[in-house]
Amino acid sequence: MSLKNRKNSLTDNLEIPKTLPLIPLRDLIIFPNLVVPLFVGRERSINALEAAMRENHLVALAVQKDVEVQDPLPEDIYDVGSVAIVMQELKLPDGTAKALVEGKARVKIKKFIQTDPYFKVEIETVEETAVKDIEAEALMRNLISQFEECARLGKPIPPEVLVAALNIDEPGRLADFVAFHLNLKTEGKQEILEAIRPKARLQKVSALLTKELEILELGSKIQSRVKEQMTKTQKEYFLREQLRAIQKELGIADERTVEAQELREKIAKAKMSEEVEKKALKEVDRLENMPPAAAEASIVRTYVDCLIELPWRKKSKEKLDIKKAERILNEDHYGLEKVKERVLEHLAVRKLAKDKMKEAILCFVGPPGTGKTSIGKSIARALGRKFIRVSLGGMRDEAEIRGHRRTYVGALPGRIIQNIKQAGINNPVFMMDEIDKVGADFRGDPTSALLEVLDPEQNNSFSDHYLEVPFDLSDVMFITTANILDTIPPALKDRMEVINFPGYTEEEKLKIAQQFLMSRQLENHGLTKNDLRITEGAIRKIIREYTREAGVRNLDRKIATICRQIARKIVEGERKLFKVTLDNLSDFLGLPQFSYGLAEEKDEIGVATGLAWTEAGGDIIFVESTLMKGTGKLILTGHLGEVMQESAQAALSYARSKAEEFGVPVDFCDKCDIHIHVPAGAIPKDGPSAGVTIATSLISVLTKIPVRKDVGMTGEITLRGHVLPIGGLKEKILAAHRAGLKKIVIPKKNEKDLEIVPEQVRKELKFVFVENVTEALKVALTKPLKPKKFTNKGEK
Repeated sequence: MSLKNRKNSLTDNLEIPKTLPLIPLRDLIIFPNLVVPLFVGRERSINALEAAMRENHLVALAVQKDVEVQDPLPEDIYDVGSVAIVMQELKLPDGTAKALVEGKARVKIKKFIQTDPYFKVEIETVEETAVKDIEAEALMRNLISQFEECARLGKPIPPEVLVAALNIDEPGRLADFVAFHLNLKTEGKQEILEAIRPKARLQKVSALLTKELEILELGSKIQSRVKEQMTKTQKEYFLREQLRAIQKELGIADERTVEAQELREKIAKAKMSEEVEKKALKEVDRLENMPPAAAEASIVRTYVDCLIELPWRKKSKEKLDIKKAERILNEDHYGLEKVKERVLEHLAVRKLAKDKMKEAILCFVGPPGTGKTSIGKSIARALGRKFIRVSLGGMRDEAEIRGHRRTYVGALPGRIIQNIKQAGINNPVFMMDEIDKVGADFRGDPTSALLEVLDPEQNNSFSDHYLEVPFDLSDVMFITTANILDTIPPALKDRMEVINFPGYTEEEKLKIAQQFLMSRQLENHGLTKNDLRITEGAIRKIIREYTREAGVRNLDRKIATICRQIARKIVEGERKLFKVTLDNLSDFLGLPQFSYGLAEEKDEIGVATGLAWTEAGGDIIFVESTLMKGTGKLILTGHLGEVMQESAQAALSYARSKAEEFGVPVDFCDKCDIHIHVPAGAIPKDGPSAGVTIATSLISVLTKIPVRKDVGMTGEITLRGHVLPIGGLKEKILAAHRAGLKKIVIPKKNEKDLEIVPEQVRKELKFVFVENVTEALKVALTKPLKPKKFTNKGEK
């Protein structure tokens, strides 16, 4: 019997029973009126198929919700499926079966009657209402049109399927047919299967087709663009090859050959070393053989241009005149005599030694605003060289110095090579500012790279990662600046010759303001000497009460503030000579920010004045001590560092060991606590030089003898009371002079260092040189100490 005859015999007078065996499907949905091959492999499904074949060839088919579930339970299966008739069954050698089924109707599973040895369910047939009106006809035509468009845009739909769709005149059947042949997810097809009304089903399928068409149209556009680009690229390639062939026949060089020849000529003129020239020519050869559109072509071209633009042998002609250099330094700076002398000595040696001398690396160290950077500019002017300045403050990446390797996108040479290329000569004056503020992190340590740059024995073959060839830095005059030396690594410090920049005295600041700052600020603000005049007394008051610094930056800012206010008055129409005096200075700058003169109004018990060194120069500090009932604890406050805390402990131990000499009970520590405080608690303080100040304050509070208000002191102490030498003496003495102190106690071993203190300051202060604390106490306390002997019962 043929398959067609078998089909007719099975479907004649078909009645769907209430109970049927169920085969759960993984990812296949059987719609009514469609013939589909079905592969059955699970034991329950094979048992259900055999049961259907034994009875009426009818079987219920429903999709399971999760494809991954191997052995589904009733709750894992959708409750809407279809009834199909098994038209043919074929058992396969591996124990599975293949069946040809035809969907007959939608059914709803009411309940599961049994689960073993196969699923058997009670079903309810879903009757479909036949609808054929104008709206249904319009929906059908639109769906067929969309289906055809999908096929046109490349959807794999066979022509016979399109013909079959055109011959379907039932709305619901058309929706099922199209949905089955679309590549939809199981959830989407199940949604269509569950749609009972034909119109609703047509609308759902149409919406899914609309989304599919958008995706297909976008894909078609992308494919067209790619094809067009490929065609254009191929066309350009063929045309270029033809053009090269024609040019070759005519003896005309092509664009790449011309460019390569131009680069070779520039390389020859650049006067590179043999090694560098060989490297550059090799890169040009690579560039010439590269396709123009190659991504690496621009990288190679940039690299070759960088090599050509570097000043390999181009120098500025140096005219070294010592007298002219001295005149320039004096024109640009007031004071700094020791610094100027050292710079002129260096230039004199350069003139005599000429090529025999390797460039020394100078390091200018001093507080902010003392003229370090401007001295560098003056040196460049005196030598007739170009001046380059690079700030190293906050630099943490080694590549900033050595550059990036060319393998990185956007790679560049380091800042050394970049600035020399911009300068156009290989012997500029190169200033590296803030070398003490260079950091280090996971990207490397820039100070390690600077070791090679700042070493005269090595920098004649400096290796930049980007260049990959050595560059001679031996003719560059490197100058570095720093505020402190402590943070500079020893190896780097050893390569530099340190020149200290001390702070300015009041007289020096006055002269700088009158000779340099006033004229510069007047010019910057569009004023003349006929518009503004600041008296000497007013400038002194600005220095004393509106600024407290080692340099002159804040003084410059205060003068600029006055100039701005005068400029505004002139613009508003008030044209006259404005004179700033002691009386009206506060009208321009407000109330004074600092007090000038003695820091303390009177001699006090337990308060001693010390001298401190800071990054901004020198300053004065106050050490306060007090006693209270207790058990002998030492309390230290004021944000003191470990070294300063140890100085306080040493001072207390010394006081206890010499108690009777000072007239203090030996057991004073057993009955009281001692609190030592240094005001300005938010500012960290450290160092050993406050030892003698702490000892004086402590002994003053123990003996009830006041400390003189006009005496300042500095020095480290030992447990035996010896006063040891300290550093930063000039800055400390200038700070004492600014504060109005009259007498300074300093270690005897620092007497030789007074030579660097300006003569005018030395004349206005009285210096007392001490070797032990007892000598310091004689000067600092208002009354002499009286030794006393004590017994257990009290004073003897």
